[in-house]
Amino acid sequence: MATAYALAHLRRAPIHADVLEYLERIDSTLTPFGGRFIVHGGPVEVLEGTWPGGVVIIEFPDLARARSWYHSAAYQEIKPLRTRHLSGEAILVEGVEADHSSAQMAAELR
Repeated sequence: MATAYALAHLRRAPIHADVLEYLERIDSTLTPFGGRFIVHGGPVEVLEGTWPGGVVIIEFPDLARARSWYHSAAYQEIKPLRTRHLSGEAILVEGVEADHSSAQMAAELR
């Protein structure tokens, strides 16, 4: 199974007490599913197009655990603390194996 990621593109907004509470509580929701932050709102260097806001990337051992975390009672309890104040998109995506080759992918698509 490939590593999976939860990605969020969140628009900048004034910090609200609910968002601070969300930040204080999210780590404990990740632990049971092997999740860990690998990007959490650092500076974004836009090379093409526009990118308003910040990026969050959370790594999970696999897609099943990423999905289970997102739908867990613990995460669903705190999610409104973020979504009421920050707009944006959130997705789950499966990573590639260590030996992934885009050239091989192209060959298979031909």
